[in-house]
Amino acid sequence: MTISSNLLIIALVSTSHQLHSPMYFFLAHLSLTDILLTTVIVPNMLRLIWGEGGTMSVAGCISQFHFFAFSVTTECFLLTVMSYDRYLAICHPLRYNTIMNFKLRLQLVFLAWLLGFMFTLLVSLPISQLQFCGSNVIDHIFCDFAPLLKHSCSDTSFFEIEDFVLAFPVALFPFVFIIVTYICISLTILRIPSTTGRHKAFSTCSSHLTVVCTYYGTLIIIYVVPSREDSFTINRVLSLLFTVVTPFFNPLIYSLRNQEIGAALRRKFQFLTGFWKERRGR
Repeated sequence: MTISSNLLIIALVSTSHQLHSPMYFFLAHLSLTDILLTTVIVPNMLRLIWGEGGTMSVAGCISQFHFFAFSVTTECFLLTVMSYDRYLAICHPLRYNTIMNFKLRLQLVFLAWLLGFMFTLLVSLPISQLQFCGSNVIDHIFCDFAPLLKHSCSDTSFFEIEDFVLAFPVALFPFVFIIVTYICISLTILRIPSTTGRHKAFSTCSSHLTVVCTYYGTLIIIYVVPSREDSFTINRVLSLLFTVVTPFFNPLIYSLRNQEIGAALRRKFQFLTGFWKERRGR
C-alpha cells in the first residue's frame, strides 16, 4: 500500500499538466524517498515477524543502515526545500516564478540527494570498520545506529560524538529553518484581509506542516535527545512510526488535504473508466 500510494503520487505529478509546479515536483521526490525507506525496512521486518526472528549478515545489516540513513537524511533536506518553496510562494508571490525556476528546482533537488548521500557516507563507512563480538541479537525492527554500536566491541565514543555533531546540519538546522520560514508564512497569512484568502494560503502549507511535525518530532526524539537504557522500548515504537507509518500516511495527507491532487486523481480515474467502457463496447 505504501509503495502503491507513493508511486501514484509520482505518476500523477509526472503525467498531469496541472501538477507541473515546483511544490509537486518536490513532492514527487519526497515520495521517492518514502519508497526507498519502505523497501529497505519493511520487507525484512515482515520476514522477521513472520519467522519470529531471523538472521542477517554483518554486511547486510550495515547496508540496510546505509540506505535507511540515506533516505532519512535526504528527506530532511527535501522537507527543508519544500518549506523554502512555500515561503517564496506566500511571502514573495510576485517574484516566485522568477526565483523558483526549473533550473533552481533541479539544483535544490540535486543538492538534497547529494547532501543525503555525503552525510550518510560519513557515518556508514566508519561503522563498516567496527568489530562485533559477544551477543549478536539485535532487539530492534531493523539495523539502526544505536543497536549497531551497542553490539560492537570497538571503542564507539567517536561515533557517539559524530552522531551528535551531524545532528546539527542534518536535523536541527533544517528544523530551525523550517520553523523560521513558517513563522514568516504565518505572519504573511495573517495580513491577508479576506478570510477566503487566508484559508487558501494556509491550505497550501497545512499538509507539509503536518508531515514536518510528525517526521521531525520522531527523528529528534530518537536521534538527538540523549537516550537511556529504559528508553529502548519507546525508541522501537517511535522507529516503527518513523519508518512504517509515516511513509504510509504521507501520500494520504497530501492527497486528502490537497484539492489539486484530488482533482488530478479524479480526472485520471474518469479517463481510465471511460477508456475501459469504450474498449468493452467494442
